[in-house]
Order: sequence, then C-alpha cells, then structure tokens
Amino acid sequence: MGALSSDFTGCSILIYDPGGKLHGTTVVTSYDRVMLHVNVEELPPDLKIGSSYRLLILSSPTPCEYQGRVVKEGSRVYIAMFQGQEKESRESVRYKVNFRAVVENLITDGKAYPMHTPLEVELLNISKSGVRFLAPVNSFLNGQRFQMRMKIGGGDKLLIADVVNHVDKDTLLSEYGCQFLIGSEKVI
Repeated sequence: MGALSSDFTGCSILIYDPGGKLHGTTVVTSYDRVMLHVNVEELPPDLKIGSSYRLLILSSPTPCEYQGRVVKEGSRVYIAMFQGQEKESRESVRYKVNFRAVVENLITDGKAYPMHTPLEVELLNISKSGVRFLAPVNSFLNGQRFQMRMKIGGGDKLLIADVVNHVDKDTLLSEYGCQFLIGSEKVI
C-alpha cells in the first residue's frame, strides 16, 4: 500500500458502491496520512454515513484504488480509507464510466508529439492499471503510447498509457484497451 504515502490533495476521486454503481465524482481537498482519510470538495448527496464504498483516486502516475467508509464526527464528514487493493493488473476492478477524454500527444522515445487535431474519446471503464475507450477505427496501433487529458469531478488529470489491444466494434468505432505507464520514464 505504498500509494497511501502519496498526497491525494487535488486529485479527482470517483466513488462507487460495492456493486459498481457510480455515486459521484469530486476532488480531494485534503488527505490525512496518519488517520488515513480524505476530505472531498462535495460529498455526493446519496452517500450514507457508515456505508462502505470503493474509491478510485486519479493520482499520479496511475490511479489508486481503495475501500472507504463515510464517517461523521460531530459536524465533520469524511471518507476513512481502510483497505487498499493490491492486485495484478488483470484482476483490477474495472469501474464503468461515462466520461469524455482528449488524447493530446503521441509519445515516441520519451518525447511528446502534439497531435495535429486532439482526439476526443469516450471512456468506457477505468481501473488502477488502465483504461478502455471508444475512438474512431484506426486511431491507434497496439503498442502505441499516448497522453490523455481527463476532466473528472472538477479536476484535470493527465495520464500516459500504452495501447495493448483493440477490437473493431463496427466500421466507424474501435474499442481500445490501454495500460497506464507506471515506470519512471520522463516525457519531455
């Protein structure tokens, strides 16, 4: 659970119930490493005090996944994180999303090359290890690396990923499965 030592302040957070239903997105306003809890900009109104939720925090360099419980102490309400998910990437929980993102740069040899026209894509699901999205057929090749910008929960998040597979859905759209870049490769 090394990610618990990161500072999640300013990161977007997606809050799901145990069944995978998205309850809302917001931004972490503060993170207490000692008490292991986060305060958020706006708690989704349908969250229940004492109930457990799955949290996907869009931290750098990759998202982090945790279990959490909504806690109320006096007038203060926060999310206590009590268990991180440490799994192999193929076992990572995939969270359904319905967001747009923009692929701005292709990356080759550690250098970012801006796309002539940034490509807007429709995110289908996201996990701590990757993302799946819809884009026009032949937009990407397997092994191609890119930088994607997402605006989720009021936050702006840049992610770098490699295309690992794609499936043509019809003559216009393909579904692309991508793995987040976790290493220390620097993009210039």
